[in-house]
Amino acid sequence: MTHVAAFTLLDDSAEWRSDFERRRRASYTAAGLGAAAADRMLADAGAGDWTVAEITDAGTRVGHVAVVVTDADGILVGRIGDLRVDASHTGRGHERAAREWAEEWCARRGASRVEVRLTEPAGELFDGYRLRGQLRARRVDSPPTALEGVIARPMTRAEYRGWLDAEKAAYIADIVRSGALSPEEAVHKSDRDFAELLPEGLSTPGHAFLVLEAAGERIGTGWLRHGHLPGVTYGYSLHVEERHRGKGFGRAAMAAGEQAAFAAGDGALMFTVWGGNDVAMSLYTSAGYRVVEESRSTDVPRPTA
Repeated sequence: MTHVAAFTLLDDSAEWRSDFERRRRASYTAAGLGAAAADRMLADAGAGDWTVAEITDAGTRVGHVAVVVTDADGILVGRIGDLRVDASHTGRGHERAAREWAEEWCARRGASRVEVRLTEPAGELFDGYRLRGQLRARRVDSPPTALEGVIARPMTRAEYRGWLDAEKAAYIADIVRSGALSPEEAVHKSDRDFAELLPEGLSTPGHAFLVLEAAGERIGTGWLRHGHLPGVTYGYSLHVEERHRGKGFGRAAMAAGEQAAFAAGDGALMFTVWGGNDVAMSLYTSAGYRVVEESRSTDVPRPTA
């Protein structure tokens, strides 16, 4: 039997939105976020802005697909916010048809790139999309045990300037390696993001800047923001200097971040890992950090007519 998917835009997407929020909230809490943090993530997702289409097969509803096109620094970018086919109708090609419909819908509205944020493995459907990054999190329910011989102390003002320059350079390199932006766009994004995040530099409230030491020698640095989400500390970076890598200090740096999060009263530590950084992804996996969201994207051709 041939199955052909059809797509009808919904005037009222309240039913879809309720189901979408329920599924997303369950994914966020399963990854270690508390209820308040999951609610904040949902609010940031902006489900009310999506255009939602019902997927049907011979008049029977089989799922939904949600799309939006937004302006990102002067570039129109499409996003697939949701693509779900009911379990009883999977394996009939509806998922691929919905993805292709979403890509065409975005391209016809001027998008040159389509992004998707997943809360589960991409599988075959989005395996062809380039991995841009992952948001990872781990519960910190009890005082973490630091690895022997590694301590974390506050960064001094004298150390901050050199750290900031190095952090900006590393951020730009991560963005370019992931393929998300060109080098020029990455520099612009870096300047803007750091200015917004650290308006008062080392004294910016809620941020912690650490220097990691072993045997009295500096081995790395850390930058954390407590209360980034309710009960969640966000790790902007936990960096081990290259000459000290391969000695177990990566896990020690993460333990230092977990200690700082716990001391600040947060119950989870969260990181973003850019695509292409396989070493960091492996480290986070081995340390028990689960994927909260995974971002992928693909370029789409402009319609000829």
